[in-house]
Amino acid sequence: MICNTSRGVRTTAQMSREPNHRLAALMAEAGVSNKGLARRVRDAGQGHGADIRTSHVAVQRWLQGGGIQPQTAAFVAEALGEKLRRKLTLSDLGFVEVAHEVPSTGTGYDTSLSEALTMLNSITQIIPDDKQTDASLLSESDVNSAVFTWLVSRPDDLLSDSAAARRVDVRDVAAMRTVTDTFTQLDFLYGGGHGHATLRHYFQHEVVPLLKGNFTTEVGKALFGAAAETLSVLGWSAYDSGHHAVANRYLLSALRLAQAADDRMLGACVLANLSHQANYLGQASRAVQLARASVEGGKGGSTPRGMALFLAHEARALSTAQDYTGAVRAMNEAEKCFERVDTADDPKWLSYMDEAELVGEFCHCFRDLKRGSEAVRFAERAVALTDPKYARTLGFVRMVLAQSQLLNGDLEEAVATATQAVEAAEALQSARFQRYVENFQHDISPYAGSAVIRQFKERVREAIVSTGGE
Repeated sequence: MICNTSRGVRTTAQMSREPNHRLAALMAEAGVSNKGLARRVRDAGQGHGADIRTSHVAVQRWLQGGGIQPQTAAFVAEALGEKLRRKLTLSDLGFVEVAHEVPSTGTGYDTSLSEALTMLNSITQIIPDDKQTDASLLSESDVNSAVFTWLVSRPDDLLSDSAAARRVDVRDVAAMRTVTDTFTQLDFLYGGGHGHATLRHYFQHEVVPLLKGNFTTEVGKALFGAAAETLSVLGWSAYDSGHHAVANRYLLSALRLAQAADDRMLGACVLANLSHQANYLGQASRAVQLARASVEGGKGGSTPRGMALFLAHEARALSTAQDYTGAVRAMNEAEKCFERVDTADDPKWLSYMDEAELVGEFCHCFRDLKRGSEAVRFAERAVALTDPKYARTLGFVRMVLAQSQLLNGDLEEAVATATQAVEAAEALQSARFQRYVENFQHDISPYAGSAVIRQFKERVREAIVSTGGE
C-alpha cells in the first residue's frame, strides 16, 4: 500500500463544478464507458500497490466537474494513456486544479545523455511540499525499462561543450564532493527534512551548469560520478521526507549519471536505494527485482562492502515478501562478502556501510519474518554498535528492537525501548522515523488500557509538539 504522507490535499468543494469536457472527449476517443474507466483505474492503482476503489459513480462525478484526489487522477492519466497509447497529463484530462500537485516529468532516464540532462533540469525544479502525493510514482514499465537499459549499457562519450564559458576542473569536482559529504552527514544526524531544500538549490544552480560546461574526458567522468553521488543524497533526503514521487525521479536520474560516469558500483547502489524505497512502500515484488538488479549489475565492478550492501537489501525485500529461505540465503551471502571488506578499496560514500549497518539490516529482516528471538538479538547488537553520528539509523534500530521485544511478549520492555528511541530522536525531521513510531503505536493498540501505553503515547505527543508537528 502506498504510504501517503501528504497534507492539505484539495477537497471536492474546492474544485470547479463545470462539466469536464476534456475527460469526456478522451473517454470517447478511447471508447471506454464509465464502468470501463473505473475498472482500468482500479487496475492501475493495483499495479502501484494502491487500493483504489473507483466506481462508475465516481467517474460520472468527474465528468460533471466534481473533485478528484491527486493520487486517483494520476491513475486515470495512466489508465487512459495506456488505452490511447500516448502520455496524458492531468491538464489533458481536465484536472487542472490538481495538475500542479503531482510531478508530471518523465523518468529522467533517457537514451541520449543530452536529453537526460534536459530532463534533469526539469526534475530539479520540482519543489516538494505537503500538497504533493506519491501517487505519481514511476510505473513498473518505466522502472523496468530504466533498469534494463542500465544493465546492458555502455559508457557514454562525455563530450563537453567547448564553447561553454565555464571551464570545469578537478577543483570543482572536489568542492562538489565536499558539499555532498556535508549534506550526507546532516541527513544521517537530523533526517532528510533538514537539508533537502538547500541541497536541491545547490544541485540546480551549481551542479547542473557544471554538467553542461567545458571539461576533459577524465574530468568529465569524475564530474558525472560526483554529480550522481549528490543526486543520490538529494533523492534519499526526499524519500526520508516522505516525497516519494520526487525521490523516484531523482534516484533514476542519479542512475543515469552513474552510467555516464561508468561507475557500476554507484549505479548498483542507486538501485539498492530504489529497492529500499519500494520495500518501505510495501511494494515487495518491485523491491526484490530492484535489489537483484543491483546485485547482478554490481558484480565485477563492486567491492565486497558494496556487494554486502546490495545483498542486504535483497534480504530486506525477501523478508517483506515472507520468503524466509531466500532472505536467509541473501543474509548469509552478505555476511560472507562483509568478511572480505577492505576499507582502502571503498569510495568514501560507502563508508556508512559498517558492521552496525549490516546488523541493522538483518534485525529488520528477522522482525519482518516474525522471528522474535533472532530479531531481538540482532537489534540489540545493532543498537550497541551504531555510532551516535548516525542518529536516524540508531532511532530505527531502537524502534525495531522495541517491535522485536513486543514479538517476544515483553510489553513493558518494548515500551521502554521505544520511549528511549523517541526521546533521543526529537531533533530528527524524518517521515520514515515517524512511520516507525506510528507502526509501533499500532502494534501496541491492543494494550491501550495499560498505564505504560498511555504514558508512551503522551510522550510521543510531547515530542511532536517540540518539533513543531501537529
